[in-house]
Amino acid sequence: MPIHTQHSAAGFIVTDPQLTYTKQNEARLSFRFGQEHFQRQDDGSFTQLDNTFHDLAIYRKSAETAHELFKKGDKFIAEGYVREYDYEFEGQPQHGEEFVAKRIGHDSLRHPYTVDRTRRAPAPGVETGQDAPAADSAAVGAAGPEAPTAEEPEPAKSGRGRKPTARARELATIAPGGHTNTAASDEIPF
Repeated sequence: MPIHTQHSAAGFIVTDPQLTYTKQNEARLSFRFGQEHFQRQDDGSFTQLDNTFHDLAIYRKSAETAHELFKKGDKFIAEGYVREYDYEFEGQPQHGEEFVAKRIGHDSLRHPYTVDRTRRAPAPGVETGQDAPAADSAAVGAAGPEAPTAEEPEPAKSGRGRKPTARARELATIAPGGHTNTAASDEIPF
């Protein structure tokens, strides 16, 4: 079976994400995002070009979850498709497009973070096909985000066989409310 692929978009959020509901009462999160553009020079350096700005929408449960996690200024990577549409503005026909995200996450090059690998409870009526029960959300993390739990795995080793340093673990956290540690490097031009 061939690899399943979709379009992607990466950028930075320039407006506060707005959660609304459609006529069918489905959640819709939308925001305007920017994309940086660079041109590689013959000497290997990069010249920054003008940013471009676009619209993004995400629907249903993904919209509600993303509304809790994303804020203006966050950098993201999303998977989905481009939707084109026509509309009228001041009596003139207009053409627009938006990126409709099916999945979205923070850009790991720009937002260091930790991963919570506890299992989520399946949605009602959904069979997982696994015998292991889902993690009890009341038991996991009850002592707070900084307190280790008995189930917490040992930190992953880096590619060189070393455990992450205290500084690396410090950089790899997203503060409550979706804001990230600003110590992350933003010098990467792409």
